[in-house]
Amino acid sequence: GLAGFGWVGLQAAMVLGAQLPPVWEKRDLVVEGRIADLPHPEARRTRFRLLVDDHPSQVAPLRGRTLQLSWYDDFDATEPGPRTGLRAGARWRFVVQLRAPRGLSNPGGFDAERHALAQRITATGYVREASMARQLAGPRGINAWRERMSARIGMAVDSGSSRYVRALALGDTHGLEQRDWEILRATGVTHLIAISGFHVGLVAGFFALCGSLVWRAFPGLARGLPRSQAAGLAALVGATAYAALAGFALPTTRTVLMIAVVVVARMSRRPLRVADSLALAAIAVLLFDPLSMLAAGFWLSFAGVAWLAWCLPRTQSLATGFVSAQGVATLGLLPLSVLLFGQASAVGPLVNLVAIPWWSLVVVPLALVGTALEAVQAGAGSWAWQAAAWCFDLSWPLFAGLARNPFSLWWLPEAAWYAPPLALLGTFWMLLPRGVPGKVLAALLWLPLLLPPLEGPAEGEVELLVMDVGQGLSVLVRTRRHALLYDAGPAVADGFDAGERVVVPGLRAMGVPRLDLAVISHGDNDHAGGFEAVQAVLPVDGSLAPKGSPVAVGSACIAGRTWRWDGVDFTFLHPTAHFPYLGNEASCVLRIESGHGAVLLTGDIGEVVERELVRRD
Repeated sequence: GLAGFGWVGLQAAMVLGAQLPPVWEKRDLVVEGRIADLPHPEARRTRFRLLVDDHPSQVAPLRGRTLQLSWYDDFDATEPGPRTGLRAGARWRFVVQLRAPRGLSNPGGFDAERHALAQRITATGYVREASMARQLAGPRGINAWRERMSARIGMAVDSGSSRYVRALALGDTHGLEQRDWEILRATGVTHLIAISGFHVGLVAGFFALCGSLVWRAFPGLARGLPRSQAAGLAALVGATAYAALAGFALPTTRTVLMIAVVVVARMSRRPLRVADSLALAAIAVLLFDPLSMLAAGFWLSFAGVAWLAWCLPRTQSLATGFVSAQGVATLGLLPLSVLLFGQASAVGPLVNLVAIPWWSLVVVPLALVGTALEAVQAGAGSWAWQAAAWCFDLSWPLFAGLARNPFSLWWLPEAAWYAPPLALLGTFWMLLPRGVPGKVLAALLWLPLLLPPLEGPAEGEVELLVMDVGQGLSVLVRTRRHALLYDAGPAVADGFDAGERVVVPGLRAMGVPRLDLAVISHGDNDHAGGFEAVQAVLPVDGSLAPKGSPVAVGSACIAGRTWRWDGVDFTFLHPTAHFPYLGNEASCVLRIESGHGAVLLTGDIGEVVERELVRRD
C-alpha cells in the first residue's frame, strides 16, 4: 500500500516538475518535434500535440516533452492558412509562445489542469510567426496511417455519417460536432462512439474464438501449445492491434493490460478468481501509468467489471445475461457517474440495449472490415464503410429523437462528501441476492446524491458567486428564492464559450434550474458573448441590457429602477434614461443591498462615470 502511494506520488511530482517554469513563459521559443496525434482543425484554428525532439538543440525544459498547441489564422484571413498542411506524424519547426497548463476553477467545470497532468502535457501555447513554420519531415508512424485511413473513409462515405464511421473504426472523434456529443451524453452511449475498452474486449474475444477454432481444426497444434493458451495469446494480439488503431489511447491501453494479466495467468496455469484478476489488472495499469486514476474511465471500467463479476450468475442465457448486465451496470455505475459528471441519462439503459449489440456487433465489425481491406488494397474497403454508415443511420435518428426529450438527461447539483458512499452502499444492498430484506429502504440511501439539500441564503441575505471565465465577467447573485445572472462571459466562434463551458455547468452544480433575471452590463463580447448559450439551455424569465446595445434582451436597464427579493434590495444606478449607448461607459450598474452590507456590480464603466456616480451619491 505505502509503496503504491509512493509510486503515484513520485510520478505526480515528476510530471508537475516537468511543467514549464515561469521564466520561460510569454517568450518566443523555437521548437522542433513530431505531431503526436491527429490534428483537430476548426474554423479559425487547428489544435494539435507536438512531441518535442529529445535533442540538445531544443530548449532544455522542453526536450522530449509534449506540448498542446493551437495554430490560428491571421485576424483578417478569409480562408485557412498554412495550418492546413499539418499532418499526424510529421516533423515541424515552430516559433511558439507557451505557458504551464492552467485552467478555470468553477463549480461543475472541466478541470483542465488535471487533464493536462493525466496526459503529461508540459505546456500549452500557440504558434507565432506562421511564415517561419517549416515542415522538416513527412508523416510517418501509426498516427500518420490512421490519418490517411480517416481521409479515405471521408472520401468513401459521402454522407454526414462518415464522421461516426471514422470514430468507430479509428477512434478519430475530431469530426464530431457539439450537437453530436450532446446526443451521445443524453442517451448514455459516449462509451460506444470511439474505440473504447469495450470494443477492445469484443475484438479480443473474436480473436480468441478464431484461435480456438484453428486449434480445433488442427488438433496436433495442441501438443506444442494448449488450445486455451493459444486462444488467450490470440486475444492479446487482437487487442493490441486494435488498440494501435486508436493510437494506444489510455482506455484501450488499459484494456490491453487487463487482458494481458489474464493471459499471463493462463500461461502460468495458475487459477485466478475474478477478483484476483481484477486486482492484478489494476496493479498493472497503475504500474504502467499511475496517473490514469485521474481519468474517469479508470474508475468506471474497473467498477463496472467488479459489479458484473459479483452480481451476474454463470448460468443465464445470452439474452437474459445481456439484459441483466445492462441493469447491473446502470445501477452500479450511477453513483460514480453522478459524482464524476454531475449527470445521469434517463434513457441510457434503453438506448444501450439497442446500441450495444447493433453498433458493436454490426456497425463496428463492418467498419473494421473496411479498414482491414483498405490496408491491403486501396479502395477495397469502401463497400464495408458505406454499409457501416448505412447501418449506423438506421439507429441514429431514433437516439437523436430520444435526446431531444427534455427529461432524457438529469443534471444534478453537487452533493455533500458523504452522498456518494451512501449511494454505493444503497447500490450494494439493492444488488444483494433475492430474499435479502429491506431493498426498498436501500433506495433511501440514494436521496443525498439524487436530491441533495441545497443550502441557499437565508431571508434578507444575498450570495454572490464570481465565476472564473478568463477575460470577462459573470456573477451569479442568489437570494433565498431568486437567482440573477450578471453578465455571461466571453464566447469565440468555434472556440471557447464561457456560457456553455462555465456558466451553465456552474448554475447546474449550484442547483439553479432557472434564472429570474439576467443582466448583461453591455454588448462587449467578454461580458455578453456567453449569454446566447445560457438562454439556449436554461429558462430565463427576464433579461436587461443598456438601451441601444447589440444584445437581444427583453428591456433596458435604467437608473432608478428598483425591486426587492426576499428582503434584499436591488437598484440600477446607471445608465440614465437619456444616456446614449457608448459601450463600456453605458454599462448597467447594479447596487445590491442586504442587512449585512452592499455590493456594486459596475460592468466596465470608466473614471468619468465613476465620478458621476460618486457625485450623485
